[in-house]
Amino acid sequence: MRLALAMEVSACWKSGHDTGGRFNRRKTPKPLASDQSFHQPAAVPKRANSMTFEGWMQHRGLSPSTVKKYEGAVRGVMSEWATQNGLISGPLTAINSYIAFKKIAASIRELPIYIERNERGHNMYNAALEKFSDFLAEGHENDAEADIDEILGDCTKSVTEISTLVKARIGQGAFRQKLISHWNGCAVTGFKDTCFLVASHIKPWCVCNDDERLDPFNGLLLIPNLDRAFDSGHITFSTEGDIIISPQLADPEELGISATMRLSLAPQHEPYLAFHRQHVFRAD
Repeated sequence: MRLALAMEVSACWKSGHDTGGRFNRRKTPKPLASDQSFHQPAAVPKRANSMTFEGWMQHRGLSPSTVKKYEGAVRGVMSEWATQNGLISGPLTAINSYIAFKKIAASIRELPIYIERNERGHNMYNAALEKFSDFLAEGHENDAEADIDEILGDCTKSVTEISTLVKARIGQGAFRQKLISHWNGCAVTGFKDTCFLVASHIKPWCVCNDDERLDPFNGLLLIPNLDRAFDSGHITFSTEGDIIISPQLADPEELGISATMRLSLAPQHEPYLAFHRQHVFRAD
């Protein structure tokens, strides 16, 4: 039964036929192979973040010379080393998964050329890898594949429990239906066609317990542009339901995001939104 469920999830992931869920928003790289050969596909989609690595470092107050060195090291020579050694087939800056990058970075650090050049460069290459890792981590780009692998590998749960959690993780099943019933359309704009709406967790999946993962009050039903902005911390909502836009989101109007937007909240939403405001939202 577990094998059949895993195959069903895998097929759903590859086909993207889960209408209205997270899988059909973009094509996502396949999970890393069990032999730990961390080959990155060539056509990795750009991470859903309005700020580049270079812009992020500038925003964090790094000096122009440091920004240039770190960005050049990650995009240039370390991407070349990783490509030449079969770790990736494209630039490191194309990676949008924090988990995948951490594994690739660990392999880069074992390369003799990296060890030699990092020592000669007074740890500059290691610092550049750490900065890019921090950049990806701040993206709050939840790695759905890793989450699903963890669910499928949990031997303490029944097949029914696993199926319920997987469907909740991809914005499907009872979790999605409860959000549709509660919001009756996009929570912010009121747009009604559920084929275009995304069932999004407020408190990120990776820091939730199982009850929180299935709690409909830990969810918003949003049109894709708002979902991406909320998921990545570029917008959040106040206790009263008013939108708060991050200073890191350039030209929000071009995404159809307005400072007048708001949603109607129940008291049960507030603990989850409080977490989002404190730990996910890009306040500076």
